[in-house]
Amino acid sequence: MRHITNEDIIHLGISPAECVDWVKEAFCLKYDAQLPPKISLHPQGNDFFNTMPCLLPQKYDRFGVKIVSRIAGNKPSLHSDLLLYQASTGELLSFMDADWITQMRTGAVAALAIHTLQSSTANTYAFVGLGSTAIATMQCLLAILPTDKPITCKLLRYKQQAEQFTQLFAAHTHVHFEIVDSHEELIQDSDVIVSAVTEMPSLFCEDNELYKEGVLLVPIHTRGFQNCDLFFDHIFADDTAHVSGFKYFNQFKQFNELSEVLLHQIPARLSDKERIIAYNIGLGLHDIYFAHHIYERLTR
Repeated sequence: MRHITNEDIIHLGISPAECVDWVKEAFCLKYDAQLPPKISLHPQGNDFFNTMPCLLPQKYDRFGVKIVSRIAGNKPSLHSDLLLYQASTGELLSFMDADWITQMRTGAVAALAIHTLQSSTANTYAFVGLGSTAIATMQCLLAILPTDKPITCKLLRYKQQAEQFTQLFAAHTHVHFEIVDSHEELIQDSDVIVSAVTEMPSLFCEDNELYKEGVLLVPIHTRGFQNCDLFFDHIFADDTAHVSGFKYFNQFKQFNELSEVLLHQIPARLSDKERIIAYNIGLGLHDIYFAHHIYERLTR
């Protein structure tokens, strides 16, 4: 059994573009994998332990389980560990630190959803919650968007995060950054809205009219957009079980899984006027698929 650290994984130099390729490949394997819903336990308050098992299709000969925890007061508050097994023998192959995997697969899934579901005229991208998840999303998005097309990136001001985010991506000269001071300014006229806010006790914006026709909403942590569930035209998720407990699930106008689009079973959009939400809560499938490739590279 090999212990694989975050430093070992970072040293491999896996690019954001490759992360997007991996999550897309994994989405296309979803219906051939054994993927039960994650189990979430709450020891106190908003703290949690999530257990996320997955058995990859037989040709990979891999089973794995990731444990992700959030404990208030810890630095960082989120932490992930992963066990990877050879499925045919039950041998434990590796104990992995999974913080890098969690961060990059989350950003890659958000970027893939944007690339797949955005309108054909999208050029204004709004971000709120500018921590590590938003940074990973931006890294992956910039890796797959064309560099010859100027885009605008709107950021909600919070402490010094917006300025730091702008500086981090300053080398991308085709990106124009704007910093705004209110939720309403952020939403208005934005083609894609990405929220990586982990705590949102109220609605992000109660004025439904500010969400323009054709907008794509990507609430990475799902908070604050329950009003949008009722009037957006189409809602996609990474897995039905992840959203079937949502308050308004039975009132969604139309619902599908993202894998159906990537497998060309349904179109991503019927028109550029559709308002779409992409709820991607996080699949153990992606974690184990990443872990499989990382283990193979480190043990060649």
